[in-house]
Amino acid sequence: MPDVYLTIATADADVQERLAEILELRATDPDQRAMLERYTGDLELPDRARVLEVGCGTGPVSRYLATLPGVDAVVGIDPSPVFVQHALAMADDPRLSFHVGDAQELPLPDASFDCVVFHTVLCHVERVEQALAEAHRVCRPGGTLAVFDGDYATATVATSENDPLQACMNATIEHLVHDPWLVRRLPRLIAEAGFGLLRVDGHAYTTTGSEYMTSIVERGADALAAAGTVDARTADALKAEAAVRVATGRFFGHIAYASALARR
Repeated sequence: MPDVYLTIATADADVQERLAEILELRATDPDQRAMLERYTGDLELPDRARVLEVGCGTGPVSRYLATLPGVDAVVGIDPSPVFVQHALAMADDPRLSFHVGDAQELPLPDASFDCVVFHTVLCHVERVEQALAEAHRVCRPGGTLAVFDGDYATATVATSENDPLQACMNATIEHLVHDPWLVRRLPRLIAEAGFGLLRVDGHAYTTTGSEYMTSIVERGADALAAAGTVDARTADALKAEAAVRVATGRFFGHIAYASALARR
């Protein structure tokens, strides 16, 4: 099943609403927030900086970026009108603005931003090279590119060989990620787009039962049932097993992430 984000602008409204909930749920996860704070802490922004977040979703990262020192404006772009509506509704700072747009063809002028951010977005983009070229175009000379994404080939909830819950994780990744190997090519792709790479850092997300990670298992179980791989009863049993593991301290989930900073 292809990544639903590839066609998110035309996806069913209920699908977009459910994904909007997941985006906000992830934003409340303290470990996800810690990774965001860690890599954005290395940004060197000028005074009155204009920041662009490409693929902003419902806007939680943009809302955080607006709190960074020196930031004068944050613009969020996303192809989903539903996500943008949620982002506008939750915008709590006059420096925030959100618009519908495609990462591969940004509706923005050249050299108009001091920083361009892709937060868990490029793994969902079909033409990554074009998205990075557009980021280069709208970034001012001397400006910064910040990319953060999951190395989703490492995503696991298995605690032993042939753990049935891993099938749920695999199904979710197949359904929600276009390129699970993307971060392993990021340094080359960033350099080919014309940026000078400054640093690449690894981040580990490990949990013994976060609501965000268990929601991934539940979505995977639903995807398996929808595909006919398992029946509804088995899907419910998989969800119940995840809940029992959390309750008894036996749940384990892990995803490796990477961040890259570069200069225009």
